[in-house]
Amino acid sequence: MTNQHPAPAAPLRARMIADMSARNLGPASQTSHLRACKRFASWLGRSPETASPDDVKHFQLHLIESGTSICTRNQTMTGLKFLFRVTLRRHDLAAEVFHLKKPVKVPVVLSRNEVRRILAMAPCLKARVMLSLAYGCGLWARSSAGTDGRR
Repeated sequence: MTNQHPAPAAPLRARMIADMSARNLGPASQTSHLRACKRFASWLGRSPETASPDDVKHFQLHLIESGTSICTRNQTMTGLKFLFRVTLRRHDLAAEVFHLKKPVKVPVVLSRNEVRRILAMAPCLKARVMLSLAYGCGLWARSSAGTDGRR
């Protein structure tokens, strides 16, 4: 796998590539991890080998404050965690890495009054039944998202 990357510019990069190859990380994971380390080194202005726990904390805050998406931020921190834990064996730095959870969006649920108003606008019984059925099915589908489909 090492031949998929350009010649290492630094011994740290070469060590990290060797560690990732030894653990059978795929090309996409390797590229992502290397990109994360490059981003951190660029922000830090020096080699990640010299980083302190405070540097790791401030980098994470930088990612959050700069509007980096939760997914990209977590992916970046996963790459850094690999570098700290495996390549550098700096468990003090790896311990500073935290992941953010994507906020769960609450489904839009109509109030009882809103449902009554919608049903009152239906021109006939058949339309009211169809609206009631559609609304009821929609609630069940949203509330069961993420489960195995059983109630």
